Amino acid sequence: MRKSSPIVSQDQVPVHLRGTRNAFSRWLGRSVLKLLGWRVQGTIPDLNRFILIGAPHTSNWDFVLAMGTILGLNLRMRWMAKHSIFKPGITWFMEWLGGIPTDRKNPKMIVDNVARLAEKENGVIIGLTPEGTRKKVDKWKTGFLRIAKALDCPILMVGLNYPEKIIFIGELFHPSGDNDSDLSSIRQYYNQFHGKFPSQF
Repeated sequence: MRKSSPIVSQDQVPVHLRGTRNAFSRWLGRSVLKLLGWRVQGTIPDLNRFILIGAPHTSNWDFVLAMGTILGLNLRMRWMAKHSIFKPGITWFMEWLGGIPTDRKNPKMIVDNVARLAEKENGVIIGLTPEGTRKKVDKWKTGFLRIAKALDCPILMVGLNYPEKIIFIGELFHPSGDNDSDLSSIRQYYNQFHGKFPSQF
């Protein structure tokens, strides 16, 4: 009888990219995904630094799935989100999860801060959503491409597919320097995935 694959496991992550969270945290991540009927497919590449983007982002549930995945994988990753979601009383928890509050009105400062963080930590994974919002946008923001250029690293594309309830750890993308062309190629890759509200992608 074929053994079914686990919902999520830290075995999908290279040892040097695993966090220091305890077994309870990993159990919590697995439990969240199991309760919602999701699983994580694929493995994190064995690199020192890269940008991780997740899409389509069409629902607040995407955040819950992302946090369950990070905990379940025990992935040592910093993720960027608008500063307004870091509410008093839970900021410590968001930062414990790896959150970095950002002010999108100052994109250059974001890039500079991430570059300093990467230099300080001698390697880092930065996660963010390329759309920058749950709402439908005509053109994705280029911030993640600028960060990848500043860190001289590739971009790991992670897809959420609601019909199958699978989070795919997908392909590495190496930016060419032509932002318009790169955005077109990345969006084309994500056309295979369907968010909770497809009309918003």
